[in-house]
Amino acid sequence: MDVPEMTTATAPGEFHPALGIDYGDARIGVAATDPLGILAHPVETIDQRCTDAMERISALVAARRVRTVVVGLPLRMDGSEGDSARKVHDFARRLGKRLGEISVVMQDETLSTAAAAAKLHEAGRNARQQKSVIDQAAAVEILRSWMDSLPGAESGLTSEPDPEFAAPPSPRRNRRR
Repeated sequence: MDVPEMTTATAPGEFHPALGIDYGDARIGVAATDPLGILAHPVETIDQRCTDAMERISALVAARRVRTVVVGLPLRMDGSEGDSARKVHDFARRLGKRLGEISVVMQDETLSTAAAAAKLHEAGRNARQQKSVIDQAAAVEILRSWMDSLPGAESGLTSEPDPEFAAPPSPRRNRRR
């Protein structure tokens, strides 16, 4: 069974809720959308050394009534696929067989971990010391990228907040020392 590419859609909501997967040999980062596909948020990190990943993902899909699983595909900078991509394709095929009618799609994850690390750093978190957090954040980036590629994303149903409604920055206090 080949992992299908998502090519047709009539409305962004028909694919949600969705689960995002950042696959790794040791850990799998998981993120999810809300039922309307407006936001993506971290869910958990699955440690493959002590948890059956297929079983855990199946349980998350059932509990969250997921309609689409988005698996990050690690492409090289030139767009070609290497050994890591082949491992992810194999994982996605096995997951697709396990999930049956649930759509399993691939999404380019190039630089998702770097983007996630940068956002965590901006938030004051040390990604190197929190590998499970970075895996979840990378899964969020994969989902965001996929959500932004869906038909209707230009209508405002995206993962990015509207700058018009963003909270203003906190004023800096001058402290005397």
